[in-house]
Amino acid sequence: MIIVKKGTDISSIDFREGAVILIDKPLEWTSFDVVNKLRFALRRKYGIKKFKVGHNGTLDPLATGLLMIFTGKYTKKIPLEENHDKRYEGIVKLGATTNTLDREKDEEDLRDTSMITLEAVQQQMSKFAGPMMQEIPIYSAQKINGVPMYKLARQEKAFKPKVKPVVFHSTELKKFDNPYVEFDILCGKGTYIRAFARDLGKALDTSAYLYALRRTGIANYSVEEALDVHTVFDKINPA
Repeated sequence: MIIVKKGTDISSIDFREGAVILIDKPLEWTSFDVVNKLRFALRRKYGIKKFKVGHNGTLDPLATGLLMIFTGKYTKKIPLEENHDKRYEGIVKLGATTNTLDREKDEEDLRDTSMITLEAVQQQMSKFAGPMMQEIPIYSAQKINGVPMYKLARQEKAFKPKVKPVVFHSTELKKFDNPYVEFDILCGKGTYIRAFARDLGKALDTSAYLYALRRTGIANYSVEEALDVHTVFDKINPA
């Protein structure tokens, strides 16, 4: 499989035949933004109206980090490349939450966290191990009767959120500076880190939300190998 990363000579690659581009997604970009802009650049490069581009794992706009972008004939490989483990580092803020479980919305349910100790955080984080059932955040693309949950949530319609099986391979506490919990997580496909933040808060008898998130790895690929989006655009269509 052709992997485009730091140090790769892009000029020799036929993206129509297929390649995987390792991208470090910027803050506030959607995963679709990256795909759409790369598609536009490749259409321009080859002078064609249609060009297949896709990815194998969505990142929320307020998350940064590794995306694997598939081009041309390699888009057929996406279903085979969706089950990889993923590694994240980030920050959970205790003592507050938001409707979206991240920084997109204003804080609510403010609580005092002064009684939460390092030992308590360590103990509760250690319980996120192995297979578990996880309630999917209501602001997600998962559908109920064909309608994405985030649309139902925005319409303030009552519904029971879906749950799904997930796997935590390792959960490391890197630092606790009350109310902020810095973590490193290796997990299986489809794990919602926003839900982990919410559930950690519940385990500590407080509210919580995901304050920051960065995907640092997918399978054996690291974000350290990934290219800046604008660098890829410039190399595909040099001035």
